[in-house]
Amino acid sequence: MKTRTIALALVAATGMLGLTACQDSTPGTKEGAGTATTQAEATPDAKPRRLLWMGDSIGEAQAPALGAAMKASGAEFASMAAAGGGGVIGEMAAPTWETLPKELAAFKPDVVAYQITTYDWGTPEEQRAGYERLAKTVNDAGADLLIVSAPPFKLDDFYQAHEAAITAAPRSASEVAAEHPDTVSFLDASTLWGTDSAAAKAQRSKDGIHSCQQGSAAFASWFGKELNKHYGFTPAAPDQWATGTWTGEKLYGQLGCA
Repeated sequence: MKTRTIALALVAATGMLGLTACQDSTPGTKEGAGTATTQAEATPDAKPRRLLWMGDSIGEAQAPALGAAMKASGAEFASMAAAGGGGVIGEMAAPTWETLPKELAAFKPDVVAYQITTYDWGTPEEQRAGYERLAKTVNDAGADLLIVSAPPFKLDDFYQAHEAAITAAPRSASEVAAEHPDTVSFLDASTLWGTDSAAAKAQRSKDGIHSCQQGSAAFASWFGKELNKHYGFTPAAPDQWATGTWTGEKLYGQLGCA
C-alpha cells in the first residue's frame, strides 16, 4: 500500500477528505465474511462489546475499516456482509436467513448493525415485514439492532427498475425502528454521505457504488461517533487504526482502489 493512500485514509477518517476517486471497480468478494477480530479489553459497560456487521458489497468494502476501528476500541467484530446479496427482503434474502441464526449463535453479538442493501426490493409492506423479521431474530438472540441507511449510489441500468423500492427502504426501516424504540434504532448515514452519489461528500469510487479505503475509513469514524451517542461507546482515535494493514485488503485491489 502506497504511503499516499495510507495518509489519505487517515485524513478521511477524521472527516476532512473529499472524494478520492478509485479506478474502475467491480463488485467486492465475500472475503472476510463471518470472521472476527478481537482485543483483550472492551470499553467498560458500553455496547457494543461484540458487533456483527451485515450488508451487501458496499458493506463488505466498509467492513475492513470498521473491523479495525472496533478492534482498536476494544470491541470484537464479525462481518457477514456479502457481495451480490446480504439483504433481508424477497427471494434474494434466502442465504441471509440461512446464515444469520448460525452467526448469532456462534458469535453472540450484543449489537447487530444492518446496512440497508441495494437489494432491499419490494413494496413498503414487504420491506417492513423483512425489517420486522430481522428485528425479532436479532432481539430474540439478545442483541440490539441498528439499521443504517445505505450511502447514495449510482442507479445504473441494473438498479433503475427498483428505484422506488430503493428510495422507500430507509423510510420503511425507520418506521420499524420507531415500533421498537428500546431495541431497534435507525441511523441516517446521509449526515455523512449526503444524498448525491456524484458529490465529493459521497466518496463513491468511479463505479458510483462502492467506497475505497478513504471512504470506508470515513464511515468507520462516523459509525463510532454514532455508537457513542447511542451507548456511550468510546471509539478509538483514527490515528490508532486508520493506517493499519486493513488498507491492503485484496477486495480494494479488486475494486481498482489506488
